[in-house]
Amino acid sequence: MVDVGLLGPGTVTWQLHADPAMWVAGIASLYLQALHPRAVAAVVQNSTFQQDPLGRLLRTADFVGTVSYGSTDEVERAAARVRGVHRTLRAKDSTTGRGFRIDDPELLLWVHCAEVHSFLTVLRRAGYRLTDAQVDRYYAEQRRTAALVGLHADEVPGSAAEVADYFAAVLPELKRTADSEVVYRFLHRPPVTGLLRLGLDAYEPLLGHLAYSVLPEWAIALHGHRPYPEPAATALLRAVRAAALLVPAPIRWGVPEGHVNKAIRRLGLRVAPRRALLPS
Repeated sequence: MVDVGLLGPGTVTWQLHADPAMWVAGIASLYLQALHPRAVAAVVQNSTFQQDPLGRLLRTADFVGTVSYGSTDEVERAAARVRGVHRTLRAKDSTTGRGFRIDDPELLLWVHCAEVHSFLTVLRRAGYRLTDAQVDRYYAEQRRTAALVGLHADEVPGSAAEVADYFAAVLPELKRTADSEVVYRFLHRPPVTGLLRLGLDAYEPLLGHLAYSVLPEWAIALHGHRPYPEPAATALLRAVRAAALLVPAPIRWGVPEGHVNKAIRRLGLRVAPRRALLPS
């Protein structure tokens, strides 16, 4: 029997996550995650992102790619590694001074919802067309990925309405903090070295500030920094995606770890992500 992995080519996830606008969406999700004081404290206190600027984004992209396109064994091993790391980490609440576990279900749920909401909303704004039914199906599919990191699938929002209710409930806890400012500055201009520094002047307006500018309005208001005007942000987002789509798909799918190309080699060219495979 062919192993299609956790989700498989018959899902919205399989098609959506192969789109190049996922890079903007991934950065946007980090800005959004930073608004939860304990979640961002956990990152700042435990992550080496300032010494390894690309590391966290690439590790997140690798995990998302593995879960979306990997074999069942690859998914299970990746999830076990993530759960193992989370179990060992602790952080301190900057307000109360109390320590807390990184794998606190409340924090895991926040990170999950911030990620999948960013992926979906940024790609739709970039021009990826989905029906409301497909949106709900995507959120329902992502319950399976939430279970991989230790959440109970039935406690994870599984539709657009449920995700909206979740954000409304958690909004009073969100705020701009010193830690969120660290992340804001880092995502705008990461301290890369060598040849990568040559790309910073292009990265900051085309990805760093663009990803910030396509956050939900309430998230931008909490961060408190001026975004691109909404029409300009949408136009730039669509232009960046259009330019990326000019790159042949096998080359695009080869970055960072070639998960889509590996899935095609495992399952055949018929599963190559395309809109025609979107479930109704």
